[in-house]
Amino acid sequence: MRKALVIAPHADDETLGMGGTIARLAAEGWAVTVAVMTGHGEKPHPLWPPSTWDVVRGEAVKACERLGVTELLFEELPASCVDQHPTHDTNMRVAALFARIEPERVFVPFVHDLHRDHYEIAYAAQVAARPYRAPYVKMLAMYETPTETHLRPGEAAMAFVPNEFVDISDHLDAKLAAWSLYASQQLAGHSPRAPEAIAGLASVRGAYIGVRYAEAFQILFSRW
Repeated sequence: MRKALVIAPHADDETLGMGGTIARLAAEGWAVTVAVMTGHGEKPHPLWPPSTWDVVRGEAVKACERLGVTELLFEELPASCVDQHPTHDTNMRVAALFARIEPERVFVPFVHDLHRDHYEIAYAAQVAARPYRAPYVKMLAMYETPTETHLRPGEAAMAFVPNEFVDISDHLDAKLAAWSLYASQQLAGHSPRAPEAIAGLASVRGAYIGVRYAEAFQILFSRW
């Protein structure tokens, strides 16, 4: 069975960023592992008690089941503090995932997202996926996450420039259904997380390749 690894800095990134692609991969017979990399951490968190993650992790279980995820993992890097966590430990945790799963395709958040956790974890994945160190990885791609990917001005960081598009016309309903299960992560009013906005972005991305709905990725490397 072909294996894909989706690395999500926080529970919900996987659904917002590429829920339709996850559902499509699962429908096509891939074994999809989602690794949510942050939580309370192994030391006292400066902002939140451990119970903060109980609700959202329960929602993640239900959302990933809806998408057809084979395995959902929770790591304990400290949320919103990964840039202050030892880089070698972050790299080691991501590398251990690679070594255990040996995925053919790996998906990570956009390295220039506004959220620093996204950068640190995307960087760790690039370290782990070096082609001469992880020959089983055939593709490393970055996904876009509403509320994070497009909020840094161009002069502050490189923009997300997609060069790969996945037709999710048959799977947008699954993505929206999974997102609806993240009740604790919904925002009031109209925002990039609103179902209409998520569908709208999928429609725009679909127009790039002449289909109803798509998700966009920026490939870091791909090899035959």
